[in-house]
Amino acid sequence: MRTSGFTRDLPATAISMHFGCIRLNLSPVSRRIVRVGQSSSTTVPDETADPPRRPNRCLPLIDELFLFLVYLSLGLKERDLADRFNVHQSTVSRTIRTWANFLYTVLGAVGIWMSPDAVRAMMPDVFEKYSDTQVIVDCTELKCQAPSSLLLQSEMYSQYKSHTTVKGMIGVSPHGAVTFVSTLYSGSISDKELFKQSGIIPLLDENMAVMVDKGFSIDDLVPGKVHRPPFLGRNSQLSREDVLATQEIARLRIHVERVIRRIKQNKLFDSIIPLTINGSINQLFAVACLLSNYQNKPLVKAWAK
Repeated sequence: MRTSGFTRDLPATAISMHFGCIRLNLSPVSRRIVRVGQSSSTTVPDETADPPRRPNRCLPLIDELFLFLVYLSLGLKERDLADRFNVHQSTVSRTIRTWANFLYTVLGAVGIWMSPDAVRAMMPDVFEKYSDTQVIVDCTELKCQAPSSLLLQSEMYSQYKSHTTVKGMIGVSPHGAVTFVSTLYSGSISDKELFKQSGIIPLLDENMAVMVDKGFSIDDLVPGKVHRPPFLGRNSQLSREDVLATQEIARLRIHVERVIRRIKQNKLFDSIIPLTINGSINQLFAVACLLSNYQNKPLVKAWAK
């Protein structure tokens, strides 16, 4: 595999997530990976029997995983990857879709939502005034290729980005771990409606506070408190207390923005998402979010004090 020419340019997602550790953790389940284009049996497998024979592959399993991470991190075209890994372009396409589905299933099976006790145990000192915060949420948008349908174009057009986009919501705990990832929706959806449809509401109770930006008017949706910067009323100005509250919440909310920035270091999301991967974009985005928890860079730093 010809990797020496470009591995040094990989961003943190592919290099600093302890590649060998992830490979070790996936090894026990990777033998039962179901490949795109491979039919799966409807019968219940016998755990005592020998694993089914795999079809011949052009690349070893570890190189397939590396190819997928390179695609996610650098956003290289399939033809480019085919040349670098010395395989056919169709093999690259199948490998990407296979590993997107596989990692989405395996990583998604691990519960990332934390209990209130676990959140409190990891609560940074800077959240002392907002110690009941369970999750900090924010939305992010990915630019995508405009579909030919005018109806779909209008649904996906984002006034904020002035482009057709897909939009998702990410939740992080106060100490910076990703604890919630929503499905991607059309770019025209409002933050409040996305929050409502995301599925996060049943996870909350009256003792869990949510920290959000001004655009989230969700007080009528959540059972507990909402920590949000104060609104400026008509013909008035913010009081000193409101100004201080705005500054404090902004300093704490920036953690979710840092997480989103880390996720978007995957250059696949820098460019316009082509229609050809629309069927896998949910899996690719969720995998990128979940893999960010494997990076060892702390998000809560002394500057927040």
